[in-house]
Amino acid sequence: MIFSGLVNGNQLFRIFKKKMTPKSSVPGSDKSWIRLTAAYKTPSTGMSIWQLVNTLVPYIALWFVMVYLIQISWWLVLPVSLLAAGFIVRLFIIFHDCGHGAFFRSKTAADITGIVLGILTFTPYYRWHHAHLIHHRTAGNLDKRGVGDVWTLTVDEYRNLPARKRMFYRIYRNPFIMFGIGAALMFLVMNRFTRRDFSWKERISVYVTNLGIAVLAAGISLLIGVKNYLLIQLPAVYFASMAGVFLFYVQHQFAGVHWYRDQDWDYSIVAINGASYLKLPGILQWFSGNIGFHHIHHLSSKIPNYKLEKCQRENEAFHQVIPVNFRESMKSLSLRLWDEDRQKLVSYRLAGA
Repeated sequence: MIFSGLVNGNQLFRIFKKKMTPKSSVPGSDKSWIRLTAAYKTPSTGMSIWQLVNTLVPYIALWFVMVYLIQISWWLVLPVSLLAAGFIVRLFIIFHDCGHGAFFRSKTAADITGIVLGILTFTPYYRWHHAHLIHHRTAGNLDKRGVGDVWTLTVDEYRNLPARKRMFYRIYRNPFIMFGIGAALMFLVMNRFTRRDFSWKERISVYVTNLGIAVLAAGISLLIGVKNYLLIQLPAVYFASMAGVFLFYVQHQFAGVHWYRDQDWDYSIVAINGASYLKLPGILQWFSGNIGFHHIHHLSSKIPNYKLEKCQRENEAFHQVIPVNFRESMKSLSLRLWDEDRQKLVSYRLAGA
C-alpha cells in the first residue's frame, strides 16, 4: 500500500504521470511498496466492534423513526431514508472488509458478520466476494476484464461491434441506466439468483441471504404491514445502491486512470495508477467508510477501512497522489472507452465513435 523508501517524491510523481510502462522498468514493481503496509494490516477488535455499533445502532434507530413517520406521511419518510441509505453504504463497507479478512482477526467472526450484513445489504456474502477478489487480481488489466468490474471497451473494440451491440453498450454505460436502474436491479433482483458456473458455496450464500431477507421482511411486515415495509425498505436500498455503484465506478473510471495489457500489468503499479484517491467531504468519507482511499486499499486489501486514512496521512509518498474531488468524479461519467493510442479513458465524441 505504501511506497519504498528508495523511491522519493519526485520519482513517484513521474510514475503517476507516466503512460504505460513495462513493469520490469517501473520502480516499486518488486512489491517493496506493499511491504510498507504491514504496520496497518492488523484489525483492532475494539475499533471494529465500535464501528459496528456506531453504524448498526443508528440504522436500526432510523427504522423506528421511519415507522413512526410513515403513520403521518410517506413524504416525511423519504428524506430519512436518504440518511438510512448512508448507513447501508457504511454497513456494506464493513461487509466488504469482512471478506478481505480486514475487519476481525478471526475468520469465523468475519464470515458470520459478513453473512449477517449481507442480508441487511441484500448481497450474498461468498458470491459477491468471489467476484470481488477476482476484481482485485485483475483490476486495470485489459486482457482480463469481465468479472467484478464495470464493462469497459477499448475504442477499437467498440468500433468493431455491430450497431446493435454498440447501442446496448451505450445504454449500459448511460449514468441514468447504470446508477438509476441498474444499481437497484443488481442489489434487489440479480443478487437473488444463482448461475450454472457458481460454486456450491456461492449457491448456498445466495440461498442463505435470500432466506434471511425473507425472514426479516416477514417479521417486520407482521409488525408494520407489508406495504409500510416496502415503502421504507425499497427507497433506502435504492438510494444506497445508487451511491454504492457510483463509488465503485469512480474508483476505477476517472481521468488519469491507467489500464495495462497483461504483459505490462503489475499489482502494485496498478493500485496507484488504476485506482482513485477520491477526496470526499468529511461526512461523506465517514458514510463511505474511507473507501475513497482506494489506491491504498488496492495496494493492501487487508487494511481495515478505519486505518486507510492514517496510512495515507503518515506516509509522505502518498501525498504525491493526485486526488479526485467530487466535481471531477462527476466529469468522469462522460468517459466511456479506453483509448489505447492516447492511453486514457475518453468520451464517445473524443473517440470519434
